[in-house]
Amino acid sequence: MRRASPHLRAGRGTPEGGRVSERAETGRRAEDLAAAFLAAKGFEIVERNFRAKAGEIDVVARDGDEMVFVEVRARSGRGYGGAAASVDAGKRRRVIRAARVWLAARGWEGPCRFDVVAFDAGRLEHIPAAFTADA
Repeated sequence: MRRASPHLRAGRGTPEGGRVSERAETGRRAEDLAAAFLAAKGFEIVERNFRAKAGEIDVVARDGDEMVFVEVRARSGRGYGGAAASVDAGKRRRVIRAARVWLAARGWEGPCRFDVVAFDAGRLEHIPAAFTADA
Protein backbone atom coordinates (compact mmCIF):
# COMPACT_ATOMS: atom_id res chain seq x y z
CA MET A 1 0.00 0.00 0.00
CA ARG A 2 1.31 3.43 -0.92
CA ARG A 3 1.65 6.01 1.80
CA ALA A 4 -0.36 9.18 1.47
CA SER A 5 1.50 12.44 1.25
CA PRO A 6 1.71 14.53 4.44
CA HIS A 7 -0.84 16.90 2.87
CA LEU A 8 -3.35 14.09 2.39
CA ARG A 9 -2.69 12.55 5.81
CA ALA A 10 -3.36 15.94 7.38
CA GLY A 11 -6.69 16.16 5.59
CA ARG A 12 -5.65 19.05 3.38
CA GLY A 13 -6.49 18.93 -0.30
CA THR A 14 -9.06 16.16 0.05
CA PRO A 15 -12.83 16.23 -0.09
CA GLU A 16 -12.87 14.48 3.31
CA GLY A 17 -10.78 17.30 4.74
CA GLY A 18 -13.17 19.78 3.22
CA ARG A 19 -10.47 21.53 1.21
CA VAL A 20 -9.73 20.90 -2.43
CA SER A 21 -7.14 23.09 -4.08
CA GLU A 22 -8.42 25.59 -6.60
CA ARG A 23 -6.06 24.09 -9.17
CA ALA A 24 -7.43 20.56 -8.63
CA GLU A 25 -11.00 21.85 -8.85
CA THR A 26 -10.22 23.71 -12.09
CA GLY A 27 -8.70 20.53 -13.52
CA ARG A 28 -11.70 18.43 -12.51
CA ARG A 29 -14.11 20.93 -14.09
CA ALA A 30 -12.05 21.02 -17.28
CA GLU A 31 -12.09 17.21 -17.47
CA ASP A 32 -15.87 17.19 -16.92
CA LEU A 33 -16.38 19.76 -19.69
CA ALA A 34 -14.01 17.93 -22.04
CA ALA A 35 -15.83 14.62 -21.51
CA ALA A 36 -19.21 16.29 -22.09
CA PHE A 37 -17.88 18.01 -25.24
CA LEU A 38 -16.53 14.75 -26.64
CA ALA A 39 -19.74 12.87 -25.81
CA ALA A 40 -21.75 15.58 -27.60
CA LYS A 41 -19.52 15.03 -30.66
CA GLY A 42 -20.46 11.33 -30.61
CA PHE A 43 -17.50 9.91 -28.72
CA GLU A 44 -18.23 7.09 -26.28
CA ILE A 45 -16.55 7.87 -22.95
CA VAL A 46 -14.92 4.60 -21.90
CA GLU A 47 -12.99 5.65 -18.81
CA ARG A 48 -11.86 8.71 -16.92
CA ASN A 49 -8.75 9.34 -14.85
CA PHE A 50 -7.01 6.06 -15.62
CA ARG A 51 -3.89 5.83 -13.49
CA ALA A 52 -0.92 3.52 -13.82
CA LYS A 53 2.63 3.71 -12.50
CA ALA A 54 3.58 4.83 -15.99
CA GLY A 55 1.28 7.86 -15.98
CA GLU A 56 -2.32 9.05 -16.14
CA ILE A 57 -4.91 9.46 -18.87
CA ASP A 58 -7.62 12.05 -18.27
CA VAL A 59 -10.21 10.60 -20.67
CA VAL A 60 -10.32 7.38 -22.69
CA ALA A 61 -12.98 7.55 -25.39
CA ARG A 62 -13.99 5.66 -28.48
CA ASP A 63 -14.45 7.55 -31.74
CA GLY A 64 -15.80 5.08 -34.27
CA ASP A 65 -13.23 2.31 -34.54
CA GLU A 66 -10.47 4.31 -32.80
CA MET A 67 -9.64 4.35 -29.10
CA VAL A 68 -8.74 7.92 -28.16
CA PHE A 69 -6.54 8.88 -25.22
CA VAL A 70 -7.25 12.48 -24.26
CA GLU A 71 -5.05 14.83 -22.27
CA VAL A 72 -7.02 17.76 -20.82
CA ARG A 73 -5.24 21.00 -19.97
CA ALA A 74 -6.61 24.26 -18.59
CA ARG A 75 -4.94 27.65 -18.26
CA SER A 76 -6.40 30.95 -17.18
CA GLY A 77 -4.47 32.76 -19.91
CA ARG A 78 -2.26 32.17 -22.93
CA GLY A 79 1.00 32.80 -21.10
CA TYR A 80 3.85 30.40 -21.87
CA GLY A 81 2.10 29.29 -25.06
CA GLY A 82 -1.21 28.37 -23.51
CA ALA A 83 -2.74 25.09 -22.41
CA ALA A 84 -1.99 23.01 -25.50
CA ALA A 85 1.68 24.00 -25.43
CA SER A 86 1.93 22.73 -21.85
CA VAL A 87 1.63 19.15 -23.14
CA ASP A 88 5.40 18.85 -23.42
CA ALA A 89 7.54 15.86 -24.44
CA GLY A 90 7.65 14.49 -20.89
CA LYS A 91 3.88 14.63 -20.52
CA ARG A 92 3.40 13.00 -23.93
CA ARG A 93 5.75 10.15 -22.93
CA ARG A 94 3.81 9.55 -19.69
CA VAL A 95 0.45 9.53 -21.51
CA ILE A 96 1.82 7.14 -24.15
CA ARG A 97 3.21 4.78 -21.48
CA ALA A 98 -0.10 4.83 -19.59
CA ALA A 99 -1.98 4.18 -22.85
CA ARG A 100 0.20 1.14 -23.53
CA VAL A 101 -0.68 -0.21 -20.08
CA TRP A 102 -4.39 0.46 -20.71
CA LEU A 103 -4.27 -1.22 -24.14
CA ALA A 104 -2.45 -4.30 -22.82
CA ALA A 105 -4.80 -4.67 -19.84
CA ARG A 106 -7.87 -4.57 -22.07
CA GLY A 107 -6.51 -6.46 -25.05
CA TRP A 108 -7.39 -3.65 -27.46
CA GLU A 109 -5.63 -4.17 -30.78
CA GLY A 110 -7.53 -1.64 -32.88
CA PRO A 111 -6.31 1.79 -33.93
CA CYS A 112 -5.75 4.49 -31.35
CA ARG A 113 -4.77 8.14 -31.25
CA PHE A 114 -3.85 10.87 -28.79
CA ASP A 115 -5.99 14.03 -28.61
CA VAL A 116 -5.65 17.16 -26.51
CA VAL A 117 -8.54 19.23 -25.20
CA ALA A 118 -7.19 22.60 -24.12
CA PHE A 119 -8.97 25.38 -22.23
CA ASP A 120 -7.41 28.84 -22.47
CA ALA A 121 -9.27 31.48 -20.49
CA GLY A 122 -12.41 29.33 -20.76
CA ARG A 123 -12.14 28.77 -24.54
CA LEU A 124 -12.14 25.09 -25.55
CA GLU A 125 -9.90 23.78 -28.32
CA HIS A 126 -10.00 20.12 -29.39
CA ILE A 127 -6.86 18.93 -31.16
CA PRO A 128 -7.41 15.48 -32.68
CA ALA A 129 -4.25 13.42 -33.22
CA ALA A 130 -2.25 16.05 -31.32
CA PHE A 131 0.70 13.66 -31.02
CA THR A 132 1.64 10.10 -31.90
CA ALA A 133 3.14 7.20 -29.98
CA ASP A 134 6.31 7.75 -32.00
CA ALA A 135 6.76 11.17 -30.37
